[in-house]
Amino acid sequence: MTPAPYYEVFRALTPEAMLVVSALVALTLDLVSLRNTERATRNRTLGTVAVLGLLASIIPLWGQLSEAPLVLLGGTLVVNELTAVFNLIILCLTLVTVLISIDFDLGRHVGEYFAILLFGAIGMMLLVSTEELITIFVAVELTSICLYVLTAVQKNTLRSQEAALKYFMFGAISSAFLLFGLSYIYGLTGTTNLREITQAIQTNSPGPLMAVGLLFVIVGFGFKVAIVPFHLWAPDAYEGAPTPVTAFIATGSKVASFFILTKVIMLGFPVMAGSAAFYGFSVVWQGNLFNFVGQVWNSFWSSVHFASGWTMLLGVTAALSMILGNCAAIVQHNVKRLLAYSSIAHAGYIFVGLVAATSMGATSVLFYIIVYGLTNLGAFGVVAALAGRTGSDEMDSFDGMAQRAPYLSLLMLVFLLSLAGIPPLGGFFGKFYLFAAAVQRDAQSFGLFWLVMLGIVMSAVSLYYYLILLKHIYVLHPKQSGRIVTPTFLNVGLGLVALAVIGLGIWPGAIVELLKGLVAQL
Repeated sequence: MTPAPYYEVFRALTPEAMLVVSALVALTLDLVSLRNTERATRNRTLGTVAVLGLLASIIPLWGQLSEAPLVLLGGTLVVNELTAVFNLIILCLTLVTVLISIDFDLGRHVGEYFAILLFGAIGMMLLVSTEELITIFVAVELTSICLYVLTAVQKNTLRSQEAALKYFMFGAISSAFLLFGLSYIYGLTGTTNLREITQAIQTNSPGPLMAVGLLFVIVGFGFKVAIVPFHLWAPDAYEGAPTPVTAFIATGSKVASFFILTKVIMLGFPVMAGSAAFYGFSVVWQGNLFNFVGQVWNSFWSSVHFASGWTMLLGVTAALSMILGNCAAIVQHNVKRLLAYSSIAHAGYIFVGLVAATSMGATSVLFYIIVYGLTNLGAFGVVAALAGRTGSDEMDSFDGMAQRAPYLSLLMLVFLLSLAGIPPLGGFFGKFYLFAAAVQRDAQSFGLFWLVMLGIVMSAVSLYYYLILLKHIYVLHPKQSGRIVTPTFLNVGLGLVALAVIGLGIWPGAIVELLKGLVAQL
């Protein structure tokens, strides 16, 4: 392997370097001159530093969109259009998170908060920009440690401390699973590069130990994306963390985690995909209930065409996540917990695209995580703005918000309907492409039709609890009087997010074609 020139490595890492400088400036400025100033001034000043750093890092990243693909240090750092697009998305999500945070009570450690937020974004960007197992693990840990600390940033709030502890314990377990799986893969292939791993598996048929290694990798990432049965940390962490942090966990980290999971399994292990399809399922009524039930049972098992592979595993977890996430969300009374269970269900939808195991499936997954990231960020941004003024994120505190905060209520309507998959919003076309990719995988026999039908049914279920929240906002009478006023920068930021969600629903084809071309280059 020829060493990469230092200037090439530095140029590729210029966006991350700018974020490091911005984080250090925020820490120094807070320590030197802002410790004794009022909260609003500290938030605004340090938030401005973070915003400027994010905007500055977008400039060199934008230039990478037109540059030739670059692979440095054996895949440790990969610069191409696809990585540049998703790094831009992560920066935009982080930028809106900063805007939400400026208007939020962050406690005493404001400088540390914005610095760690930027370091978390760096971890996500490195996670997107690598095809090498060791760097993947390091980037995952950098991101995770930042999120643990951010969850506990409100040191005087018991709920925040409890959430951080649970998040940390589950995160440590997931890291152990992930590292164990990666070590097995390296031991069996002798390489940590995803493309070389694919060649090694094609040369030597994968054995049981390789399946064990891949299983542990999927389990490790399953914790990160909160898929059933590795979801138990999510509701408590979402509810207990400061709402801007919850938005960052539910959007930026999910986008990066789903992106690298898609790259790992579809770039490194396409040979081990297997199948999760049903074939030949049919029964005939013969006038006898017992015979009919027996036919259903026998035909069911004879139609199962599960072939050992990761699609089978992802198909089962997708089904369980859609069922549990949507059904559990129905009984929630806290908005953040409701959105947490909704996130679990959406992880199931995303896995439907992964089960397709095709380039169209990968394209649909990437498109959906863009839509999902923007929509969820907007929803949590509205929750942060309203809960910060009502003092509660319980659903009852949102009663009559359409009268007290009509603009934010309208934005929440857009975000919730997009999460439910109502046209012509981005969430509808995101689910459409996911389900279409699964159907096209076995277009002749509709082998994955069972998973698609379950997704459609669960999407209808999700509409119910989203409408319950909208009923509190638009139908019930407010318990308090007076208009809720929010800062202009926050209104503009959330408004742009809503416009993006609407735009992705009205013109989805351009983004899908772009992603399709980028996926084809991998």
